[in-house]
Amino acid sequence: MRVYMDNHATTRVDPRVVEAMLPCFTEEYGNPGSVGHEFGEHAREAVERSRGVIAQAIGAQPEEIVFTSGTTESNNLAISGVATRRRRRGDHLVSVQTEHAAVLGPLRRLEKSGYQVTLLPVAQHGCETSGQVDPEELAAELTDQTCLASVMLANNEIGVVQPIARIAQACHERGTLLHCDATQAVGRIPVDVGRLGVDLMSFTAHKVYGPKGIGALYVRSRSAADRPAARLDAQIIGGGQQQGRRAGTLNTPGIVGMAKAVEIAVAGLAEEMARLAALRDELWRRLQAEAAPAELCGPSLHLQDDAGHAARLPGNLNVWFPGLDGEALLMRLEGLAVSSGAACSSTDPSPSHVLQAIGLSEDQARSSLRFGLGRFNTAEDVRYAAAEVSRAAAELGGMG
Repeated sequence: MRVYMDNHATTRVDPRVVEAMLPCFTEEYGNPGSVGHEFGEHAREAVERSRGVIAQAIGAQPEEIVFTSGTTESNNLAISGVATRRRRRGDHLVSVQTEHAAVLGPLRRLEKSGYQVTLLPVAQHGCETSGQVDPEELAAELTDQTCLASVMLANNEIGVVQPIARIAQACHERGTLLHCDATQAVGRIPVDVGRLGVDLMSFTAHKVYGPKGIGALYVRSRSAADRPAARLDAQIIGGGQQQGRRAGTLNTPGIVGMAKAVEIAVAGLAEEMARLAALRDELWRRLQAEAAPAELCGPSLHLQDDAGHAARLPGNLNVWFPGLDGEALLMRLEGLAVSSGAACSSTDPSPSHVLQAIGLSEDQARSSLRFGLGRFNTAEDVRYAAAEVSRAAAELGGMG
């Protein structure tokens, strides 16, 4: 068998998405920035329709959606764009130790330019809320000099969902903008920018069965009673596209594909969440019964927030196998695609910074596997994955 359970890294493109994209390559292939002929006009209309679909899916307005090449660019645009725009307010930024490298990288670069950066700790391993940041601790770090806070909605390694609405309230009380990396959340759990209270939010298509190379940044354009609209400085300049916030010819096929992918995901979200949670729970039960001693990394599988929403991604399972090397275990798996860390950090031999941030040692962090279940996984896949991990673990344990 060939079983893919690395859906946090990327997802297979849904055939319905491919079908929606194809005309943009061979029929409606004009530049959406071209005016005066139907090829350009048709492309522009396709882009704007897609912008509306994506905006509606997250509770935004179409003009609040800025298309980018993916979440890495969206994060860079949000963090650097706000920091440089708002430096007259202050040069302090707040984030969390478990953020993705696409957030931590821009923060480190700003720090080298003289900005002050605070990275907050999270609840430790063994705690029901392991991986969550305390909103009160974050609020205590905010000052009149804090121009931006950046907190991931759902973690790519341990699946923990942060209490973003409470964090947003704390930020707004101090006049601080809140950016949220929602890459792992959009299309996997309910996401509404109004309910969350975020000012900027990054997400991408290839985590939700869409194409690679296309993402978006939500930038709140509506002024609220207690806060003005979010403003940022463009990081890519040139033709002035997208209201001057991100220059460059728009990727029409990618945008159309992203809209279709998001539309499909949102339409069947409740049913898919329940299905994936059931598969994930069965996988964990089988690993505990069949494999070597195993411990769950991250929050409880059934943790809920104050509103009754899941506080862990339904398709996420991160498991630590005491005494086994995760990389060695990974290499022995036949036909099973899982991960021993974040895909974007695969060139870094260091153990997971996320697992270390929740209190695991380097050796313990190296003994983990991340399972990301998705749309195309089945109960048969779960049985195969558990049996394969059990077999590989037994081989490694025998060698020890």
